[in-house]
Amino acid sequence: MTHPTDRSAAAVNPFTADDLPPVGLDIDVLVGRYPDRPGPSGEPADVAAILAANGITRAAVASLRAALFDVPSGNDETAALAGPGVVPVGGVDLRDPLGAEREVVRLAERGFRAIRLFPDDQHVEPDFPAVRHVARRATEAGLVVLAGGDVRRFWRPLRGATVVFLDTHFYHLGDFVVVARDEPGFHTSTRLLNSPDALETVAAQLGAGRLLYGSRTPLYEAVVPRLRLARSGLDPADVAAVAGGNARRILGLDT
Repeated sequence: MTHPTDRSAAAVNPFTADDLPPVGLDIDVLVGRYPDRPGPSGEPADVAAILAANGITRAAVASLRAALFDVPSGNDETAALAGPGVVPVGGVDLRDPLGAEREVVRLAERGFRAIRLFPDDQHVEPDFPAVRHVARRATEAGLVVLAGGDVRRFWRPLRGATVVFLDTHFYHLGDFVVVARDEPGFHTSTRLLNSPDALETVAAQLGAGRLLYGSRTPLYEAVVPRLRLARSGLDPADVAAVAGGNARRILGLDT
């Protein structure tokens, strides 16, 4: 038995976190704060510091202000963050479908590459007409849809779109796989895929191209999905794709 003080044991310790893959693009990052609950600072500088400390060089960033308070000003603040480390993502208010369709047009004209849906925060159900309508308008405008909510319920109104489901839980992974087989535009964040074989299952069933690293910084620990990715059975090329290459591809950043 290896003595606990033998430093060579770290080479086979699955919980050692000193060799995690760099992340070239995190698909799930927020700025701002929830007004009704305690939480970490959502100031852009603080979020950027967390990302840098976790080896994340670029992030798709959306604004809680846009999701919760005022859509245009929140998205304008996000647009102002654009740079080498930030890909701005526009928020829309699904409670206001007419306003949301106007905002989709405005975002596309400003060069945004994706919108983000916050159905849980906005108390919107998947069968509300706004969900399907906004997804269609986004697709027509060439925008990727980053979608919160239970994948088992929100897959239906998002059919035909290029979507990243941000809240896919490993308990529901089978449901994601069976619907994604018929929907080539369906992708999933890795944030909650932390079971022993979740990443490998998606790669085997659908291809590693459907997996995008997401952390939801600053609300969740970025190291958890990085550690799971590092300890996965994916080959180095697939790890690099999940850690940023896939996100760059679907957002059109490789061209």
